[in-house]
Amino acid sequence: MASQEIIFAGFGGQGILSMGKFLSYAGMDEGLNVSWCPSYGPEMRGGTANCSVIVTDDQIGSPIVNNPTSIVVMNRPSLDKFEHMVEKGGLIIVDSDLVDREVERDDVEVIKIPAQTVAKEIGSQKIANMVLLGAFVEKTGIIKMESLIEALGSKGKEAFFEVNKQALAKGAEFVK
Repeated sequence: MASQEIIFAGFGGQGILSMGKFLSYAGMDEGLNVSWCPSYGPEMRGGTANCSVIVTDDQIGSPIVNNPTSIVVMNRPSLDKFEHMVEKGGLIIVDSDLVDREVERDDVEVIKIPAQTVAKEIGSQKIANMVLLGAFVEKTGIIKMESLIEALGSKGKEAFFEVNKQALAKGAEFVK
């Protein structure tokens, strides 16, 4: 299995930290080594938020991610901040509804998903993060989608379980 070092980033209130948390739970459930390191500005909702996640079958020496294999960004300031850090050949997933510029690098794979639009079509703009997470998990195969769904069921809010499952599936469709 290939290791992944991921940065999820956007504004507070978009579910940035939740993406990393659910990915970490699912990785633990699969017996992988994981680390989840949240970071957010003092404003919380509306301020900047990001988290670094490592999922690997190797030992983790530090939770700090300096050269992520992948980033998932939900706003332009996050793309501006983290784009240059992604390792060559890495992956950048962008919420194209909220990021108003192109990725400037040509040595990474870029997947643009109108996550806000897709989430609205499903019924709740609050699940745009799950659309992006579904695309990430499907593209990288770092964990099984079933493990992620189980983590959502056991650790997430029951009221959002079905709509989150739909969002993960819609995100996965973008990369199949």
